[in-house]
Amino acid sequence: MYPILEKRLLAEGIWLMKVLAPRVARSAQPGQFVIVRVDEHGERIPLTISDFDAAEGSVTIVTQAIGAYQVKVNDSLITFLDTPGHEAFTSMRARGANMTDIAVLVVAADDGIMPQTVESINHAKAANVKLIVAMNKMDKPTANPERVMEGLTKYGIITEDWGGDVACIPVSALTGMGINDLLERIALEAEVMELKANPNRRAKGAVVEARLDKGQGPIATILVQNGTLHSGDVIIAGTAVGRVRTMRSDKGVLLNDAGPSTPVEITGLTAVPEAGDLFEAVEDERLARELAEQRVAAAKEKQFSSFQKVTLDNLFSQMAQNDMKELAIVVKADVQGSAEAVKQSLEKISNEEVRVRVIHAGVGAISKSDVDLADASNAIIIGFNVRPDNVAKEEAAATKVEMRMYRVIYDAINDVTDAMKGMLAPKFREVSLGELQVRQVYKISNVGTVAGCRVTSGKITRDSKVRVVRDGIVITEDEIASLKRFKDDAKEVAEGYECGVTLAKFADVKEGDVYEAFKMEEYRD
Repeated sequence: MYPILEKRLLAEGIWLMKVLAPRVARSAQPGQFVIVRVDEHGERIPLTISDFDAAEGSVTIVTQAIGAYQVKVNDSLITFLDTPGHEAFTSMRARGANMTDIAVLVVAADDGIMPQTVESINHAKAANVKLIVAMNKMDKPTANPERVMEGLTKYGIITEDWGGDVACIPVSALTGMGINDLLERIALEAEVMELKANPNRRAKGAVVEARLDKGQGPIATILVQNGTLHSGDVIIAGTAVGRVRTMRSDKGVLLNDAGPSTPVEITGLTAVPEAGDLFEAVEDERLARELAEQRVAAAKEKQFSSFQKVTLDNLFSQMAQNDMKELAIVVKADVQGSAEAVKQSLEKISNEEVRVRVIHAGVGAISKSDVDLADASNAIIIGFNVRPDNVAKEEAAATKVEMRMYRVIYDAINDVTDAMKGMLAPKFREVSLGELQVRQVYKISNVGTVAGCRVTSGKITRDSKVRVVRDGIVITEDEIASLKRFKDDAKEVAEGYECGVTLAKFADVKEGDVYEAFKMEEYRD
């Protein structure tokens, strides 16, 4: 028996894997996989991978040194690459990196399907990858795998035991039960998929992670997906260029060559690339610099060119150009019932020209993860009684992802329907003025409820409309009955100043509420 290696899967961790299946040609591409770790309680659960004797069909553990480690399953080699969550996986996909062919979803047999589980499922499905379910915590007496498998059917995942095609492997990360079965199933799926690569060409692949070291300069962990990388090769990674000075394996061993599916840590780049950046080996440094300049120019041109992310305003024109066959939508709502109602209603309006597909329907404020998913999938975001958080707002602005907010389901349905018919011509649009935070709430006779607020951004005007947001959920929209600075009426209050606000109708104000001040503006296309 080989020693047992314990690896701890962090909550919401994603592990990328590449598998060299047995009995395939030397040019076979090791498969690319993801383990999506879902843990609603935030606990750190060990994934124990134990080695068997080689004569019995071994599973061999190789020591991890660079955020990646390799497991040999019989004649198959699985390489695990650490990334910090499905958000990272999706962000990398948005940058062009396609490092995943199979997603292994780890769910707890004693918990059932949780909201974060659903989010992970939808991120993996949006990437169009095959799913394998690892049913964890099977050592617990409260484990109920039938309940979990039934819950998975609600999200289009039908396991083999239920007549579907999704493998569901019972495991216990605590005891190691079933881990070898899981690894062997991964290897089998890789063999069936017959993934191919050519080791006899210049290397291409993607950056997994990168950092700046005071002594060695930029250090990048990269995954060779095709070809063979050699020490001394000139490479371009994103817009960073350089010559491979050192190349180390997951065991920390210096290498001269790295073939398909090999993760290596390299030095020699002139700058730190981003996770998800694509890399390739090129003929010489002059060509690498030229390519880097072209990539910088292309990025700027893309930013200012006619290319646009899909929006409801440009949907019909993209359909006319045969650019659109599917409208992907991310739905966020205040409650699960609303999310499902919006999802079902939107998907029913598909027509012959374009199919409406809701790739994720969740509850709560719109997050950066939602924007990353929309960015990677060229989707729009529809919010129902919810708002984006500040990070999501910034990310959406940077990536040009459209977000549309509604309080009536039929308004969302009508807008999408009209966009598909080329009839969408809104006469008004919302213009954001500023945000206020409620610091104190006063009950004053003959006046009503007064919110003592501080303007945290922008401004508020006496004729503003106000949206009350609590924990990312829209509570109501109202008009201003009075706006005061101390005891004096005010026409407007700017950022950094305090004011008293009384709403026309809504009185159930609480400390910590956010007031979004806005106005409706008529415009023409």
